[in-house]
Amino acid sequence: MSPANVVLSLSLLLGIQPVTTDLYLPALPSLSEGFGATMAQAQYTLSALLLAFGTSQLIWGPLSDRFGRRPVLLAGLLAYVLAALASTLAPSMAWLIGWRVLQGAAMGAAVMCARAIVRDLYEPADGARVMSKGLSGLGVLACLSAPVGGAVSEFLGWRMTLLVPAIFGALALGLIALRFEETLSRPNPQALQPGRLLGAWLEIMRHPTFMAYSALAVASYGGLFTFLASSSFVFIKIVGLSKTQYGLVMFGMCFSYLLGTFFCRRLLARFSVQQAVAIAAGITLTAGLLMGGLAWAGLENVWTLSLPFFLYMLGHGVHQPCGQSGAVAPFPQAAGTASALNGFLMMLVAFATGSWLGTHMDGTARPLAYGLTLWSLTVAGFAWTVVQRYGRPERPAARAEAP
Repeated sequence: MSPANVVLSLSLLLGIQPVTTDLYLPALPSLSEGFGATMAQAQYTLSALLLAFGTSQLIWGPLSDRFGRRPVLLAGLLAYVLAALASTLAPSMAWLIGWRVLQGAAMGAAVMCARAIVRDLYEPADGARVMSKGLSGLGVLACLSAPVGGAVSEFLGWRMTLLVPAIFGALALGLIALRFEETLSRPNPQALQPGRLLGAWLEIMRHPTFMAYSALAVASYGGLFTFLASSSFVFIKIVGLSKTQYGLVMFGMCFSYLLGTFFCRRLLARFSVQQAVAIAAGITLTAGLLMGGLAWAGLENVWTLSLPFFLYMLGHGVHQPCGQSGAVAPFPQAAGTASALNGFLMMLVAFATGSWLGTHMDGTARPLAYGLTLWSLTVAGFAWTVVQRYGRPERPAARAEAP
């Protein structure tokens, strides 16, 4: 494939996540009212989807190492489209949660394969730069998702915000079917043997480089998910924004993330991955302390909540491409399995965060603000310690790459 085709494929495969999670956020309060459900139940349409998304990657990863990326992508995207269509027609909140779980499981194939494709085609240093380009495409889609979702919900109703991902999934499926060429040069015929698979998981989880970069990616995503899971209720119910105005706030958040991915490539042109992560951690920590301090002072308005988070997303645009590519770098022949474990850890933390927020939202913005402060401290701690010590893989992990 041409480099442009690789980046386009990565952008669509990675971008399916914000299309699935961000686009319907402006409609979340209306969705809960439409079903007569609680805020906690409505949040499960997001957190349960992400738990299924993370867990499914543990299956998709070895499947892709055994049969290749292309068949897994085709099967996953087809299942995603069907589940998204069923979500649109769900008659109750319970059915909606169920279909969203299946949609999240299918989405796992797309995002997991995208990370594995980068390792299939590029060495670690180049992989971080290519991943940042793919995540720039994700940033563009994320910028569009919330404003489009706000407008669709405002004029067409909340159910239509569940239909748009089905259309996007169908477009991605068509592109992969027509333009994507297999990137896995040596399928592993033993990848699905239970003993071998368990051994590979244990080997990957024990690798210090994998754990260092996974910890960074997990913590950074924890802060993002804290915002995603609570922001629609905070900005619409507490601050008093309209759905369209909230969509613009989300646009600003995503645009800041997009700038962060460009900033990432500028940093990587001058510094090592570990140095780039350390610089971005200072930005992340500043953002978290600022939001927590303003909330502690009782200042809760659109500017005191959004501007610090825009700064957080600038750092997130560095941590995610470096964290995701760095975690997979030591495993050239088990990239799917390593990618799956990395994604599983991120979504496990997201599910726990969403569950906590569902029971601790108290009518103020403090759970959001203090949660972001905690995750910012965690990101900086990992970036300045374990990533600096273990962030440069000395050699591929032989046992994990050829079980």
